[in-house]
Amino acid sequence: MTHAFHPTSLREYDIRGIIGETLGEADAYAIGRGFGTLVGRAGGTRVAVGYDGRTSSPILEAQLVRGLNDAGIHAARIGEGPTPMLYYAEAVLDVDGGIEITGSHNPANYNGFKMVLQHRPFFGQDIQLLGRMAAAGDWDSGSAGSESVDIMDRYVARLMEGFDGAAYRIGWDAGNGVAGPIVEKLIKLIPGEHHVLFTDVDGNFPNHHPDPTDEKNLADLKALVADKKLDFGVAFDGDGDRIGAIDGQGRVIWGDQLLAIYAEPVLRELPGATIIADVKASQALYDRVAKLGGKPLMWKTGHSLIKSKMKETGSPLAGEMSGHVFFKHEYYGYDDALYAAVRLIRAATALGKSITQLRGDMPAMVNTPEMRFQVDESRKFAVIDEVLARLKAVGAQVNDTDGARVNTPDGWWLLRASNTQDVLVARAEAKDQAGLDRLMAQIDSQLAQSGLRRGEQAAH
Repeated sequence: MTHAFHPTSLREYDIRGIIGETLGEADAYAIGRGFGTLVGRAGGTRVAVGYDGRTSSPILEAQLVRGLNDAGIHAARIGEGPTPMLYYAEAVLDVDGGIEITGSHNPANYNGFKMVLQHRPFFGQDIQLLGRMAAAGDWDSGSAGSESVDIMDRYVARLMEGFDGAAYRIGWDAGNGVAGPIVEKLIKLIPGEHHVLFTDVDGNFPNHHPDPTDEKNLADLKALVADKKLDFGVAFDGDGDRIGAIDGQGRVIWGDQLLAIYAEPVLRELPGATIIADVKASQALYDRVAKLGGKPLMWKTGHSLIKSKMKETGSPLAGEMSGHVFFKHEYYGYDDALYAAVRLIRAATALGKSITQLRGDMPAMVNTPEMRFQVDESRKFAVIDEVLARLKAVGAQVNDTDGARVNTPDGWWLLRASNTQDVLVARAEAKDQAGLDRLMAQIDSQLAQSGLRRGEQAAH
């Protein structure tokens, strides 16, 4: 028995596709069978399985479990819940790996799989190996069963462990994703006044798209905070591993700005610690970490890559512009937006300032959002190589950790290839609009020299 995955579904950090087109039940079975084979060959016997609120998730879960069982691996089924709840289960239950069925922040017709093997992220070459094993039918055979494990209340209790936050008036937008039921439980335990939006799980996402990094998806939360005169608001993506936030004036607090807030109390406890952010983060964040006595480290974009770098450096805290925040300090080191929300309350309390004041104290920078535009898959990495070669030839100040990040007297600009899609990603930041215009002109010039131009924005 063999299986061929659709070539677009095996991504860098996870497996993802469109239900009925590039992803289906046979893929779920093959993932279970292949992953189960790897677990068994490593001496393991049990895998935790969870799923998000998409309409296709329960069907995929059933086939995934069947695949695991046919490889001789027992399934601990934690049911519907956010990806970080699955990560928590993998950390505390007697299991050898974990799989969450989730389409994350993608449209309703998408779904996918995020995996952990023996407490480390399963990505890159691991995912390609599953494809090769399926094509060759290189699967072990066995028989095993499954059990239901109710872990939600344990997970919520863990989110609140060590809570020392003050009472605030907070808005919460779950976007009809699987963070909703957790939010409903959390607000009963957190002091203060809480107002919630869209906490009922609905895989069709009838109110707005569950991606808090796109400002238009925060419109309902902004209206709630303004209407109720709340202190701040938080929002979550479809599977609860990415956070969005706004202050009391409705200003967005982007991923790198959140990290600047989190870093201060962490560095008070762990002076000199390494704080990691991705290449899209503001220079203001790296400067802030250094000023607080920490070691700022710029690293590649991608939650699996950041987690691996945290283990390597012993970093207690890391984050990405995309709203993935990773606390190893007092937690497990995985990205958990619900825990990040709890830590935002605790950070404001520890710093003795309102979220609005913390946001207002940040240096005013003029920057672009993350710009994404289509490019032929076969050209995307080649273009970056061409750009880097030209920049180095003229002695530009360039960081090539992940694409090309160029410092100039105006600020900085970034051009990198997406690991998950046929797109190039650009971003720029300056002290004023004139400087930003000059940086954008440099990006456009480099693209033109490689026969490209910034086209229509591509979706995530």
